[in-house]
Amino acid sequence: MTFSEMNLVPQLLRNVEASGYTIPTPIQQATIPLVLRGSDVLGCAQTGTGKTAAFALPMLQNLSRRPPRADEPRVIRALILTPTRELALQIYENFVQYGKRMPVVPAVIYGGVSQNAQVEALHRGADVVIACPGRLWDLMNQGFVRLDWVETFVLDEADRMLDMGFIHDVRRVVSKLPEKRQTLMFSATMPPEVEKLALDLLHEPETVKVDPVSSTVDAIDQCMYYVDKANKKHLLAKLLREDDVENALVFSRTKHGADRIVRELKKAGIESVAIHGDKSQNARQAALTAFKSGACRVLIATDIAARGIDIEGLSHVINYDMPMEPEAYVHRIGRTGRAGRTGKAISFCCIDEMKQKDQVEKLIGKRIPLRESEWPMEITTPTDPKTRQPRPAEPRPARVNLRGEAVPEKKPAHRTPVTIPKGGQAIVIGRSGKVNTVPAARGAQAHPAAPKSAPAKTTASKPRVAAPVQRVNRHRNKG
Repeated sequence: MTFSEMNLVPQLLRNVEASGYTIPTPIQQATIPLVLRGSDVLGCAQTGTGKTAAFALPMLQNLSRRPPRADEPRVIRALILTPTRELALQIYENFVQYGKRMPVVPAVIYGGVSQNAQVEALHRGADVVIACPGRLWDLMNQGFVRLDWVETFVLDEADRMLDMGFIHDVRRVVSKLPEKRQTLMFSATMPPEVEKLALDLLHEPETVKVDPVSSTVDAIDQCMYYVDKANKKHLLAKLLREDDVENALVFSRTKHGADRIVRELKKAGIESVAIHGDKSQNARQAALTAFKSGACRVLIATDIAARGIDIEGLSHVINYDMPMEPEAYVHRIGRTGRAGRTGKAISFCCIDEMKQKDQVEKLIGKRIPLRESEWPMEITTPTDPKTRQPRPAEPRPARVNLRGEAVPEKKPAHRTPVTIPKGGQAIVIGRSGKVNTVPAARGAQAHPAAPKSAPAKTTASKPRVAAPVQRVNRHRNKG
């Protein structure tokens, strides 16, 4: 079967052919007719099999048949939710590519950047909105997005939505959608949580399962190296220098590990760029653009990019670290060998990753072929897991404020011993403890201390009378 046999409109067929596709994949053959007739669909297929085109092509055709009139505002008639920014941009680019010269306007919404350009695109009008749940909900609360006219709702990578904690945002967005709508849900894996979500969102859905969840593309040549953790950087540099490596996507388990790999490769004379969650959206997009354009042929990524990168003609995927979840292995290596092309997937495994390796082989149902290098595994004792030392208990503060914060204790003011000087000067002690002397003419006259050597008077003497205090009216003789 070809695309021309699937009842697609001529302009859409021309756009598909211009993209280099003539024969639809199995998921596209099964899904496109269902979406064209308005059915709810639950699609499950391995990554790299063309799920985006499976819902984008029929949606573009359905929307183009009912374009808005010139005197009507353009409203959101289709909403697509995705878990990552990279995947949202990829789907947006596909809609632009497949929808050339068609009366359908797409827009993309994601976080990490200023919302001004996205709000302007919404004001100009968009038929299709591809969005990440967080930023979409934020713009909805600000009054920039209304979903009252949505006809088709797509939840892409539903299992990834659950893994990343987006389920609550998804349910809040769904509560704002019209009850009468077409709902499409796609996922590479189908755990019980996804099936439960499907029952809540879909109405009498058609289920499409093309390939087993754990299957990997047959066109991908897989192999594995046993190598100590300290020697992984040397083996990676050697493999990247081989002639058949046109470009390579290297997966790291952690963000700090991705940055460290970039630094180690730079020491070896190999330029690379990293993409992970701690990078700003502009930095991530710049790294992805450099990799796609060929300006940089090595991209280091965490699993956040496993489902959001679609590189045409990616030759190699290298698992620098084995994934913690075996399903992630299928998604990682699925970045190569796409659309019927060939590709290679290479994995590094140290002694601490043998458990993850066994889980991957159990999932895919076969042994990954082993290869030898000049850095064989020599450490055969697993590293002891790090135990956190309990922090010493801090003493409870004596006083706290209403917020529960400790109130510092007031230090007693330091008082300097004062000796009354001679000459009848008054003594003034301020709050800070500073001693000031005031002449007798301004202050009260102090009685001089009697000398210690003065003999005691035995006879009664006339009592001393204090000098009268003279009051001066400062306002007299003024004016």
